[in-house]
Amino acid sequence: MSKVRNMNLADEGIKKIKWVQKHMPVLEHIKKEFERTKPFEGITIGSCLHLEPKTINLGLTLQAGGAEVAMTGCNPLSTHDDATAGGAALGLNMYGWREETEEEYYETINDVLDHKPDIIIDDGADMILVLHQERKELLSNVKGACEETTTGVHRLEAMHADNALKIPLIAVNDAYTKYLFDNRYGTGQSTFDAIMGTTNMLIAGKTVVVCGYGWCGRGVATRANGLGANVIVTEVDAIRALEARMDGYRVMPTKEAVKHADLLITVTGNINVVSGDDFRNMKDGCMLANSGHFNVEINREDLENQSVSVEEVRESVEEFTMEDGRKIYLLADGRLVNLAAERGQGHPAEIMDLSFAAQALSAKYIIENDLDVGVIKSPDELDYKIAGLKLKAMDIEIDNLSDRQNEYLNNWQEGT
Repeated sequence: MSKVRNMNLADEGIKKIKWVQKHMPVLEHIKKEFERTKPFEGITIGSCLHLEPKTINLGLTLQAGGAEVAMTGCNPLSTHDDATAGGAALGLNMYGWREETEEEYYETINDVLDHKPDIIIDDGADMILVLHQERKELLSNVKGACEETTTGVHRLEAMHADNALKIPLIAVNDAYTKYLFDNRYGTGQSTFDAIMGTTNMLIAGKTVVVCGYGWCGRGVATRANGLGANVIVTEVDAIRALEARMDGYRVMPTKEAVKHADLLITVTGNINVVSGDDFRNMKDGCMLANSGHFNVEINREDLENQSVSVEEVRESVEEFTMEDGRKIYLLADGRLVNLAAERGQGHPAEIMDLSFAAQALSAKYIIENDLDVGVIKSPDELDYKIAGLKLKAMDIEIDNLSDRQNEYLNNWQEGT
């Protein structure tokens, strides 16, 4: 059963799914392994992820392992309607379409939960919250869940601290092969792919303010620097701020940084990062984009209240005219620009190959182990398996320690 916008888009969606499969060799290796071993025979897996071709490939991998798979989107603007049609044609239960209303968004989450999933794969924790708050009758059926993103892990850790989390949760975001690559290289490239494709704007020579220097912020700052921008970083964490300065960037409070910004990008996962007087202090022509999960980092309400008019001047670009005549531009409604912008395609397939491999193997780990309730880091052995498969796919060989080297490292009495 599926509810998608237009099944006539299925052929185009399948073409895109086949394209990404060619560039996701680790997930393809796991898919073949799952076809042989069928770890999910009799298991239903429900997901709430960005619905685009790479995500459909994850669904097909789980399906190859014997699972019934039901999928919906974790952002109303990130769903690709051709991909959902393609997934439905290939036997997945697909629910969702681009530009859902808030009511439709939660309706499709409940459509997935109606399948009574044994495992949940979430991105941002919305499905897990609905499960705990509105669909408690299903909790006893859920063996565990996986969370894809930093924001979702933070929410779930807060739930666990309040004794509200009732299922085991693997923080896939905290896997090395996820955050070191997806958060850094994926977010860095896909953010600027979307911004440049949407605005046709030159980055070189501009001042780019990056709010937040976690792994996503590091990636955005690195890419901005590589494109020739003058980069300013804002932070609340002293160690990260020091690291940003040592990496060669200027560091200052947001209230000062906004005065210099030609382009400002939020990547914190927190609320009201840019708000109030920040908009009054921005230069004419400043562009605002967000690469955090939720559209709460840039306070759109404050921006609207200070403007005299709002107009969409390009696809996914809104122009806010301020009382003094300045123009401020908001991209993709303040939602994560790399997927919500009309030209946003998300992270490259080669990056999501790692992240979705971690999701697939973590789901298998849940089935094979009796896990305690709480937030659990993805096991290191899964990370090393994924990294090894990726290196092999890239035709890269590495060294192995000799017996003598292992002996030396494990003998505390041996010195020079």
